[in-house]
Amino acid sequence: MDRGLSGLAHVLAFLGCCCLGLPLADAAVVEHTFHVGNLTISRLGHSQVITAVNGQFPGPKLEARDGDTVVVHVVNNSPYNITIHWHGILQRLSGWADGPSMVSQCPIHPGGAAYTYRFNITGQEGTLWWHAHVSFLRATVYGALLIRPGPGKPHYPFPTPHGEATLLFGEWWNASVVDVERQAMLSGGAPNNSIALTVNGMTTGGYELPVRHGETYLLRLINAALNYQLFFKVAGHDFTVVAADACYTEPYDTDVIVLAPGQTVDALMRADASPGHYYMAAQVYQSLANATYTANTTALLWYEQHDVATAEAATAGTSMIVMPTMPAFNDSETAQGFYGSLTGLLPDGKPTVPLHVDTRMLVTYGLGVMPCSPTQTLCNRTRGSVAASMNNVSFQLPTTMSLLEAHMRGNVDGVYTRDFPDRPPLMFNFTSAAAGSNRSVMLTSKGTKVKTLRFNTTVEVVLQNTAILGSENHPLHLHGFNFYVLAQGVGNFDARTAVRSYNLVNPQQRNTVAVPAGGWAVIRFTADNPGVWVMHCHLDAHLPFGLAMAFEVDDGPTPDTILPPPPPDYPQC
Repeated sequence: MDRGLSGLAHVLAFLGCCCLGLPLADAAVVEHTFHVGNLTISRLGHSQVITAVNGQFPGPKLEARDGDTVVVHVVNNSPYNITIHWHGILQRLSGWADGPSMVSQCPIHPGGAAYTYRFNITGQEGTLWWHAHVSFLRATVYGALLIRPGPGKPHYPFPTPHGEATLLFGEWWNASVVDVERQAMLSGGAPNNSIALTVNGMTTGGYELPVRHGETYLLRLINAALNYQLFFKVAGHDFTVVAADACYTEPYDTDVIVLAPGQTVDALMRADASPGHYYMAAQVYQSLANATYTANTTALLWYEQHDVATAEAATAGTSMIVMPTMPAFNDSETAQGFYGSLTGLLPDGKPTVPLHVDTRMLVTYGLGVMPCSPTQTLCNRTRGSVAASMNNVSFQLPTTMSLLEAHMRGNVDGVYTRDFPDRPPLMFNFTSAAAGSNRSVMLTSKGTKVKTLRFNTTVEVVLQNTAILGSENHPLHLHGFNFYVLAQGVGNFDARTAVRSYNLVNPQQRNTVAVPAGGWAVIRFTADNPGVWVMHCHLDAHLPFGLAMAFEVDDGPTPDTILPPPPPDYPQC
């Protein structure tokens, strides 16, 4: 195991010589090449072939500054189609680089095909990440994307820490994740659970973080797991959350952090415990009733020794490793307490929430059923196949052309329609368990429908969870935008009472919101980025079920608000 460095070498490696006020290279272009291919690695005594980038798991860490241009050449030598999504990057007028397969691009085909992603980072700083957006490949194709403050703004809006560490949480299968997804598709049910959680690609005990007593560290936490939300704690230590999804928050003190798949949290941690060894622990949070999967994993935080007596005690094996007391795996009260306690940090102390709303939507979403397709050879024809929907439309990706290309061509016939409904077709008691006994409510149908928005209009969306096949906390991710989370609650949304709880002063901003099980959330954003942008559940098992929809945003009135044509190497289907 890598126990890190000590002395000056440790400090330089830990800080990366480029953060926390120290200048990055002057170049305004950050360029990388990603070679995607097979990699054989061993975990839990099992040798497994995975898909990886540049022979690394997780993949390379990308670092840039606000204002930089990022250029990544992706060469696909894997046996599968691939795309890369830069999760949380706003992609202003660069939708061709967003990455979701058949939404913003056709996939990059196997056999050495390549595509160059080029985008500017504008008005963003903090912790984001990148991942594959095809099949279940993001189980192993992912990495951190860290954005430092740009020139002229060398400091973060919180006390300068002494060092930082990036922790990516993931899942591990002793199987091909492509086969796992295919088996689920054939049966029309949920995929097999992973067998372990990982921290920076390593299972329990594999990752270690050295710290120095009295110093403060910025932990950049990323939930890259496919299907599970997580509790995170460090024994003997507390946190101050300062950002979520690369949006600064009012400092929030807590001893537990909750992350849904896709979400990131930046938290300051002061190394003020007695010098010794402490476990960092991540544990699955289950919001679904009767769920039994309770995986967890640990990593080790240890203090660099300050005196001979402490060092000798550690050598003699007398120092004890302390384990944090974790919440119950189904502790929704703790999870929602964390999610609902974050507020945004106001720039210059001034509210920025748009107060005038042009478009209002009520979007119900959750799981349902539909008849088995002929290709689902293992599907129970009587019970049907699990499906997911938003406003009773189970999203179907196109097969011949990406949504964005069809939008750009102005020829959407046969690719998508512009009739995604603003409200569900049927109003019922969305969060009642009795909804699951109503076959007409359970049934859904496939469609490729988008909601068209005029440029620069303000959109408010009520996201209403349903309990048709069980009530579950779903993390919904919107591409191309950050949004304000105005309010969250349990039960059925009631505008008459809910509006009184809206935070229109300093709500948290996010790109992924964890909507409470059996509840709702209200988000608001300005449609100022032309293109086609998908919003989908970031529990990857739910995306092929159809838990997604898309917004089509028209071009703006001036040349600098018009989406440019695709790049010359844009992949063809």
